[in-house]
Amino acid sequence: MKGFLEDANYSIGLLDEGATLADVIDNCIYEHTHTGKRAFFVGDLGKLVKKNIQWQNVMAPIKPFYPVRCNSTPGVLEILGTLGVGFACSSKSEMALVQDMGISPENIIYTNPCKQASQIKYAAKAGINIMTCDNDIELKKIARNHPNAKLLLHIATEDITDDEEMNMKFGTTLKNCRHLMECAKELGVQIVGVKFHVSSPCKELQTYIHAISDARCVFDMAEEFGFKMNMLDIGGGFTGSELQLEEVNDVIRPLLDVYFPKESGITVVAEPGCYYVSSAFTLAVNIIAKKTEYDKLLPSGVEQTRNDDEPVFTYYINDGVYGSFARKLSEKLNTIPEVHKKYKEDEPLFTSSLWGPSCDELDQIVESCLLPELSVGDWLIFENMGSGTLGEQSTFNDYQRPLIYYMMSFSDWDEMQDAGIASDTLMKNFFFVPSCIPLSPEDRFSTAA
Repeated sequence: MKGFLEDANYSIGLLDEGATLADVIDNCIYEHTHTGKRAFFVGDLGKLVKKNIQWQNVMAPIKPFYPVRCNSTPGVLEILGTLGVGFACSSKSEMALVQDMGISPENIIYTNPCKQASQIKYAAKAGINIMTCDNDIELKKIARNHPNAKLLLHIATEDITDDEEMNMKFGTTLKNCRHLMECAKELGVQIVGVKFHVSSPCKELQTYIHAISDARCVFDMAEEFGFKMNMLDIGGGFTGSELQLEEVNDVIRPLLDVYFPKESGITVVAEPGCYYVSSAFTLAVNIIAKKTEYDKLLPSGVEQTRNDDEPVFTYYINDGVYGSFARKLSEKLNTIPEVHKKYKEDEPLFTSSLWGPSCDELDQIVESCLLPELSVGDWLIFENMGSGTLGEQSTFNDYQRPLIYYMMSFSDWDEMQDAGIASDTLMKNFFFVPSCIPLSPEDRFSTAA
């Protein structure tokens, strides 16, 4: 890697052992209360280091390729690049972003299942050859625009979940793989491997068994056509839990040892996205408006336990689904808001809903939860907000993107040094933060916007 983004405008606060994430959030809220009450993220980049160590301990030698769309902030990309992680890119802008960091084309996979011809040409010019494909029309488009492409056939999995329709949207069948290989042979396109993806909501680890078995069938099929296959991509779906990681490893390791043994020369990779970043980022939002209703019907499925004279509160916050909660439009939001201000343990809790600032009917963040009565200007904290929240965001309704504050503890920094990856270039982004945390957004941290 030649270096880091020269124009990256961010810093990383290096905290001593007396400082905590909660201290940083408290200080930032104090600062924002006096300067504008803007939503902000605090990213603990040390958690990326820990996650990578965990991955190496459990999943090695499977190489991780991080999906850039999960969180494309420079602090995340540069730490992961320093750790030797590859990158799975879905667009020209993502490919350019990681190449500007000095990532070699061999460590980039172009994973978009529906590629624009112009972006295929960009990949060809940039030397990014490995890309996925699941149909003959896409195959012909790649053949026209990237003669040196090396394809991973994306095969469908059978993970039946609440999002079954979405899971089966991309990926081809085993039967169609033969047709794709015939087309690739005629067009002179190389097929070098197989990719599959098991979605995060999937609870059936048996899905991995079927998918790896199917992949082996495709490899055997490829031998008939003379293709030299050398890569298996087992996709994403890793939640970030060490227990889930170990459970997946216990299922796939015996199959990989049998079907894709080390001596076969086949490289096995994966695409852990939220695994790395979800728990690393915490979002703080401010309440900008409030409504009180006494005769409001609660949503179906919500227990009707309140008294008729008990109020229901609707709160509007300065971030929503057209910003950091964009994934709420396509999946369930599991994170629960925490109230930042101190309140008594016996203080009554009221049925509440949370909405974004757009006044759009889709901009509902939490349909129903129990909170103490809050006021305009109070702060709410959302944990596990690092995935799907920090990419390109909408400017709907003059939306103002949250600031981003990066931090890392000394102990995590020491782990990076012990691993030999704490370069002088990376060190330039760090500054010391004493335990009293006298931070200032203008003077100390900068934004990654």
